[in-house]
Amino acid sequence: MQGTSLATVRLQPSFAVPLGVLLLSLPLWWLRWWLGLPLSLFAIFLAVQAATLRLEFTATALDVYRGSQQIRHFPYQQWQHWEVFWPAFPVLFYFREVKNIHFLPILFDAKTLVQCLQERCPRTAFISTVRNDG
Repeated sequence: MQGTSLATVRLQPSFAVPLGVLLLSLPLWWLRWWLGLPLSLFAIFLAVQAATLRLEFTATALDVYRGSQQIRHFPYQQWQHWEVFWPAFPVLFYFREVKNIHFLPILFDAKTLVQCLQERCPRTAFISTVRNDG
């Protein structure tokens, strides 16, 4: 979306959301173990994902890697909107492409995520793409 050359940025993992989910599961273990177990397993799943997945912002796209293998490629020119929910404690990253909607838990450095999004995909760039069909 921008003509300037931007350096590739790889986001560092963050275990805040998996830890938060695990902490929420602890009182449930005390009340009823079968309530705490699924939430604890989900926290472990999120922690494994945080340890293995990486987001990489290039000049033209957001790439998702598992280890050294690229598993998804999202060109910025296809994006229509993005949002990071709950800025005080970011837990969910949403973005919409022309044909798809994506929700990702924040398993990476949220501050760097927002900086990269603002540099590479500023929200003002979406204003010109909105059509008035009414």
